[in-house]
Amino acid sequence: MKFELKTEKENHIKSVSQFFGIFFLLTLIIIFCDIALKLGIISRNYKIEYHCRFLSVEKSKAHFKKLSSLSNLKSKQQIWEFCREIIK
Repeated sequence: MKFELKTEKENHIKSVSQFFGIFFLLTLIIIFCDIALKLGIISRNYKIEYHCRFLSVEKSKAHFKKLSSLSNLKSKQQIWEFCREIIK
């Protein structure tokens, strides 16, 4: 008959490794969320610049609508001034 004795050391090592595993996963989640938010901001800025450049060539109602929704500006005059700042 065998007799085994589990020590506290094994339980301590297991709990420390679980802690670091959870910490690592949470860190990865935070990093990926940060990257996703930054890519969203870059994409929004690119869309605004693209539509401003397109608006300077072709003045259509659709471009004003898209720029209005992206920049939260309501009047055409504000959108024009906003685009002049961006295109510079």
